[in-house]
Amino acid sequence: MAAPMLDQVLRWAAINSGSGNLAGLAAMAGELADACAPLPGQIALLDPAPVTRIDAHGHEREVAHGRNLLLTVRPQAPVQILLTGHMDTVFDADHPFQTCRWLSPDVLNGPGVADMKGGLAVMIAALHAFETSPERDRLGYQVVFNSDEEVGSPGSAPLLTRAAVGKLAALTYEPSALPDGTLAGARPGSGNFSIIVAGRSAHAGRNPQDGRNAVVAAADLALRLTALGRPGLSVNCARIEGGGPNNVVPDHAVLGVNIRPQTQQDQALAAEALDRIIAQVAAAHDLHIHRHGAFARPPKPIDARGQNLLELVRACGLLLGQEIGWKDSGGVCDGNNIAACGVPVVDTMGVRGGAIHSAEEYLIVESLAERAALSALVLCRLSRGGL
Repeated sequence: MAAPMLDQVLRWAAINSGSGNLAGLAAMAGELADACAPLPGQIALLDPAPVTRIDAHGHEREVAHGRNLLLTVRPQAPVQILLTGHMDTVFDADHPFQTCRWLSPDVLNGPGVADMKGGLAVMIAALHAFETSPERDRLGYQVVFNSDEEVGSPGSAPLLTRAAVGKLAALTYEPSALPDGTLAGARPGSGNFSIIVAGRSAHAGRNPQDGRNAVVAAADLALRLTALGRPGLSVNCARIEGGGPNNVVPDHAVLGVNIRPQTQQDQALAAEALDRIIAQVAAAHDLHIHRHGAFARPPKPIDARGQNLLELVRACGLLLGQEIGWKDSGGVCDGNNIAACGVPVVDTMGVRGGAIHSAEEYLIVESLAERAALSALVLCRLSRGGL
């Protein structure tokens, strides 16, 4: 069972599909469309929503993202679920990590083999298996293959939201939280912000008092925001860009910040504090500050329905001789966006592996068959009795 999936992983890992590589993403979209062609239903290639970012000079620029695939099967069936997986990786076209190698007979090292080209192969194999089941007519599904998950899904978030509407449950094919197959439970939210500081330039020797130092204000802002950190809320001030020659008071700076709240209340408090601190720093330094960005990944707590779905996956694992548990994770993914729509989701249905986002990323090959069987059984159980 694993051989066709392994062939897919090897072929897909050889296609660079970094989030900014539009040609590579188009090639992956074609591969996935071909792999899904035998499934019933309709597949569509959809344009992303418009996306902008702030450059080092504080200017807002449009960012191009790849197109996204949407497969729709039996939309009139009584039970409807959502499956999602991303075709992009964190490895750009000029990254040195581009090829696969065997670390042992059952461990494959390669770009995206775990996150998540292995997961894509598992999902598609499970759907093919489920379509041979006599229970298939009771369950309809949509599958979203998006092109920008690794950069926060800015262009595909509206598609994910539309696809989640009315679904009983969702499965997302990120790799397991641990190499032993442990699933991710609750996740924090995540907000990425570019804070643009507009000061006033002046000569650093002749009239520094006439200047308004944007770099100093950005540093002050970074210190104040960092002080917000506490259990339930992490703040990472990642970069300050701006300034110029040493003899000029800098009139611009951009501060990049990531904020991760554990709960919706933490997110609301963080949003209020962010705006308040920006206003305080702007007043203290007599300059203008503009915030760009949002909490694109809402917190994902585990409610009763989410717990039921985890228990269903664990029960299916036991039937297959797989011991499955879960633990809370500090990472975020499309599961956050799906859960925010009120849909229970297990978002680590992909392969066992590890060292993702690094040149040591690896896939445990036997998990291809394990996880495909697990997903196929979960689909059968969902078609019978839901949650």
